[in-house]
Amino acid sequence: MRTEAFVPTSANALFDLPCACQTLRRATRIVTRIYDQELKKAGLEITQFGLLTALAIAGEVNQKRLSEGFVMDSTTLTRTLDRMRKQGWISVKPGRDRREHLFSLTGAGKRQMAKAKPHWDLAESRLRKELGERGWKEMKQSLSVVTKGAILAQSFLQRR
Repeated sequence: MRTEAFVPTSANALFDLPCACQTLRRATRIVTRIYDQELKKAGLEITQFGLLTALAIAGEVNQKRLSEGFVMDSTTLTRTLDRMRKQGWISVKPGRDRREHLFSLTGAGKRQMAKAKPHWDLAESRLRKELGERGWKEMKQSLSVVTKGAILAQSFLQRR
């Protein structure tokens, strides 16, 4: 049984949430949905597209670096990378020791990115249009500040 994701009829349906975490999670759900709906047409999810993009930029990289760069749980990342490897979009080779694996983009991965790029562009432009250029810039700056602050808050908590 497939269930459709709930989408509020308008922004007026939203209510104030009591904490940053819940507010960010709500925003993340709707933004992810926008990108996933478009990327689905190319057979990708936004997480996969992000990983392909990171590999295109970084070249060859180990899982620890990908996990840190995306601030993603290693188990979730392993599952996603495994699916992408099975699709032929990435290759894996041994690193310096038995535990390290190095990931890189394959030709099929580059073609998949090229196929998905117009869909990603459409999702990006829709969100950007609704936010306006000023809102777009402020959103990116604010999220950068929130991310850096959260990393510092997390490290503080881990030291206790």
